[in-house]
Amino acid sequence: MQFRKDAKIELIRKVPLLAGCSKSELGRIASLADLVDFREGDTLMREGRFGTEFFIVVNGTARVTKGGKKLGDLKAGGFAGEIALIADVPRTATVVATSPLQTLVLTRSGFSNLMSDVPSIGIKVLAEVGKRLAPHTI
Repeated sequence: MQFRKDAKIELIRKVPLLAGCSKSELGRIASLADLVDFREGDTLMREGRFGTEFFIVVNGTARVTKGGKKLGDLKAGGFAGEIALIADVPRTATVVATSPLQTLVLTRSGFSNLMSDVPSIGIKVLAEVGKRLAPHTI
């Protein structure tokens, strides 16, 4: 299935980590995003393991668990793994497809190269990370 670049941009724009990016910057990010299908029962990411992918749900649903307890369900427009774009840290949750699932996938290496090529994206992402961390620091 073909997925229009405009539709990719609209999904990516909803990700808080990337929401401050301009349409042009979002377009560059969208050009890196691959459409990937998962079957019901497939694991997208596992808590405690390292990963390099970030997932945005296009169609279908997925369950998010931590320590075996349900945190919630993802549906179209939902996302998981955004920290993997910028940090090499273990996953904090497990995500499993609960139906046939179609996602946009961004990888850390592609995103890192893009931030080097377009530093304004990196600055905006770091600003958003700072906003998210501020309430939890002294």
